[in-house]
Amino acid sequence: MRIADMTPDGGALGQELLAIQHAAYAVEAKLIEDDRIPPLHETLEELRAERLTWLGAFDGDRLVGAVAWSETARTVDIDRLVVDPGVHRRGVGGALVREVMTRAGDRRVVVATGRANVPARTLYVRLGFGEVEDVEVIPGLWITRYAHPA
Repeated sequence: MRIADMTPDGGALGQELLAIQHAAYAVEAKLIEDDRIPPLHETLEELRAERLTWLGAFDGDRLVGAVAWSETARTVDIDRLVVDPGVHRRGVGGALVREVMTRAGDRRVVVATGRANVPARTLYVRLGFGEVEDVEVIPGLWITRYAHPA
């Protein structure tokens, strides 16, 4: 697996990323029993309009996962982590998050996931993130926020 910087385009890479994002969030929607996750319904144009930095995980030339974040001088905020369901539990998500943490240097890294998304929550705890709070972002939809200290 190779991890590399990427920019979602309007062509094949963007379409591949969008398909993985939709598939990954469909899995989360089942886990949390709620499909109101905004990236699950995002179009390619909306995805590309987000002001995020992206890394992709590639198996040969095939995109198998991606992570995107925003950052300030003090904090790196992981906005989304998506892994092709066909390669779940093979280290793709962990490798992507570890790379973001490396790039963050001495900055705090934050992330959120659905409160009932046990696989994602387990991953973040295993990587040293601490639970910060549960938040009801819209009625009935709960997320858990995590932080990894600087």
